[in-house]
Amino acid sequence: MLTIVANIVAKPDQIALVKSELIRLIEPTRREEGCIKYHLHQDNNNPACFVFYETWASRALWRKHMEGHPIQQYLVNVEGAVDHSTLHEI
Repeated sequence: MLTIVANIVAKPDQIALVKSELIRLIEPTRREEGCIKYHLHQDNNNPACFVFYETWASRALWRKHMEGHPIQQYLVNVEGAVDHSTLHEI
């Protein structure tokens, strides 16, 4: 199993766009093979900060998710709207 903690920080004027695009990822991702948990959180003190807490059956299935259409479309839709992001494989 693999746990992922993804931190996404939106540009201050792009919070609503980034949030809506992150929310759009939830349903299709939860239906993907190997997805055990996929939870989105927004920081209470800094609304520009989002965290995905994910659990996958294997690293290979997570990589398949990362190369899939929903993630690739998300990257296109938020181009220029994300200040920075980090990904931790645990």
